[in-house]
Amino acid sequence: MRLRFRFRTVPFLATLILVLLGIGLGNWQTRRAAEKTLLQARLEQGMAAPPLALDGSGVDPARLEFHRVIVTGEFVPNWPVFLDNRPLEGRSGFVLLMPFKIAGSKRFVLVARGWLPRNTAEHDRLPPYTTPAGRVTIEGRAVGQLAHVMQLGTPAPLKPNAIVQNTDPAELAHASGLDLLPVVVEQTGPDLPGDALVRRWPAPSLDIDRHKGYAVQWYALAAMAFLFFVITGFRRGRP
Repeated sequence: MRLRFRFRTVPFLATLILVLLGIGLGNWQTRRAAEKTLLQARLEQGMAAPPLALDGSGVDPARLEFHRVIVTGEFVPNWPVFLDNRPLEGRSGFVLLMPFKIAGSKRFVLVARGWLPRNTAEHDRLPPYTTPAGRVTIEGRAVGQLAHVMQLGTPAPLKPNAIVQNTDPAELAHASGLDLLPVVVEQTGPDLPGDALVRRWPAPSLDIDRHKGYAVQWYALAAMAFLFFVITGFRRGRP
């Protein structure tokens, strides 16, 4: 018995849509995995390279991101900002941000000094911390922006001691009038005298394997749709 293939327009169009959709989304996930792989390589290279000194001159955030940096200057103690909803090891808390005036320059850089626990009894009560006076040298990792969290309600006006969900150097520069570099330094050490902040900065969420897994699933969908169309076409084409 000879098998005959019966072409049907509607199933063909449906199959074509599924195949194109599967291939397109699979290619997108493959590109995302490749981008994240390059990002991981940049992160590893930046942290392994000698630290770059920030002297107040212009910087390219894209090239400086994830690179170790070192900067000398003074903290601006009258402009602290607290990032809310930043848990650490199951405890709720804040990340303390503070501008840092670069020595020998009129420019500043925003420093994420570390994590502080929240007072569970009084949500808006700011935790105690110390700020070193005078010139200090700090080390850290440069990032283009800090991790964002879901914004709950209307953002509070950015002012000294404000508790906010998210912010960035551009917003803080506008509110404070300080000339901030377009990067944030996540301070890593060494610890300064009297400094009790916790500095365990999470690595960027890359999820390379997840993107690869999604790509395989989308390619499999395209292959299954094509095979289903061919197999059912031959079955319906039998005499």
